[in-house]
Amino acid sequence: MGAKRFGPYFCGIDAAMDVVSGKWKGLILWELDNYGVRRFGELRRGLPGVSEKMLIQQLRELEEDGLIDRRVYPEVPPRVEYRLTGLGRSLNTALEPLAAWGRDRIERIGAERVRPPAEDTAPTDPDVLAR
Repeated sequence: MGAKRFGPYFCGIDAAMDVVSGKWKGLILWELDNYGVRRFGELRRGLPGVSEKMLIQQLRELEEDGLIDRRVYPEVPPRVEYRLTGLGRSLNTALEPLAAWGRDRIERIGAERVRPPAEDTAPTDPDVLAR
């Protein structure tokens, strides 16, 4: 796994950004928050454009930082599931004001939104769908 990140940090934002930096980490956290438990293939389909290598790397770092839990089931072929930990859920709660700011920005600049492929396990909560 990668080198642990322990600072030094200038401030709390610096320490937080160290954990969520990277294009895909925030999206992985969002995906797990909205859909709950996900297998690797489900995460990959839900995040169009991420490479397998990058997704593996980002998942390992999130696990190392205690934000997600990775469970491997002793089956053939092995089944691996990812879910948020309590720490990951608390980070998503902390990121919600930033997400609201981003949604306002999308509206303000008229940006196009990426829609992941529809799945049977898609959320139905209108607040989740508005994100």
